[in-house]
Amino acid sequence: MSFILQHKFTILGILIGSIAGYAYYYFVGCASGTCAITSKPLNSTLYGALLGGLLFSSFKKTDTEQNQKP
Repeated sequence: MSFILQHKFTILGILIGSIAGYAYYYFVGCASGTCAITSKPLNSTLYGALLGGLLFSSFKKTDTEQNQKP
């Protein structure tokens, strides 16, 4: 349980990113089927999850930021 609380922003980013990646596949997609990322729903979902996790993990405070006193 502490792992989930410690990485809550990253997990939230993965969930939101995977939903956004699948939505991009569903609404925009690739008409010709030659697009590497958007030609299959799994590819776009995993790509969105990766980008969402990376983006949201940048908002996590590090140990030095949490322990500093003004």
